[in-house]
Amino acid sequence: MDKLKYSYYPGCSLEATAKEYDMSMREVAKLLDIELVELDDWNCCGASSGHCTNYELSLALPARNLAIAEKEGMDMVVACAACFLRFKQTNYDLANDEELRKRVEDIIGMPYKGSVDVRHLVDIFAREVGLDNIKEKVKKPLEGLKLAAYYGCYLVRPPEGTQFDDPENPRIMDDLLGALGAETVDYSHKVECCGGNLLLARADVVIKLVGDICRSAIDAGAQAIVTACPLCQANLDMRQDGPDTIPIMHFSELMGLALGADGGKVGGWLKRHLTSPVKVLKELSLV
Repeated sequence: MDKLKYSYYPGCSLEATAKEYDMSMREVAKLLDIELVELDDWNCCGASSGHCTNYELSLALPARNLAIAEKEGMDMVVACAACFLRFKQTNYDLANDEELRKRVEDIIGMPYKGSVDVRHLVDIFAREVGLDNIKEKVKKPLEGLKLAAYYGCYLVRPPEGTQFDDPENPRIMDDLLGALGAETVDYSHKVECCGGNLLLARADVVIKLVGDICRSAIDAGAQAIVTACPLCQANLDMRQDGPDTIPIMHFSELMGLALGADGGKVGGWLKRHLTSPVKVLKELSLV
């Protein structure tokens, strides 16, 4: 397989509250021989409040990054589901409104052609590297580990914009975790909203939404919930309430563990969680 190379947009969260996601993502890319070239002079994509305050601003912010990626001549990959949605929606909206595209070009002060495809790294690992190739590279199978793959809103909706997977019953992350040797559970809340946008404004609503998701996963027998979004991960980890809690992990952390990443690096990632996954992983002799 030829080496894969992409423009990499880390986004704001992966440089702050979700550093472990960025670190584990870069490590997995290295282990899979994928070259990630961080996008030059990138800016915030506007998630998750930009589209609620000013529509053209919500398009101009991601469009500027896409225009830079066009100059670099590579498709763009992202790790954050919220960023993924903003980029995909911008490409979709501007492709269907020429006058709007011209106004956005004026705002960002550079040409935007809409020629850059935007992919989430789950998609790259599962479909470009391929599940069979990943299985061959696994050094520490995640046997005995039962996981709930949580997709949330941003990866799968609206489907005409994201074009990611089945919006009601996506399977791509389940299949990826299965390639690592883990078992994924069926549960009712895999695409339910976690209320991330309301984290500060309506904590009461968020606690209810998060509680429903976590209880659904626990009732299905999951030992951890796995996300592909730093906002969802932080929200679920912070807002769990009640006697039963469950670790909330980035999918890339589990990939790194299974693919044989340095134990010190893996330990550093895991220490950053509020609900530690270390006990569960130790019980299965995975760390």
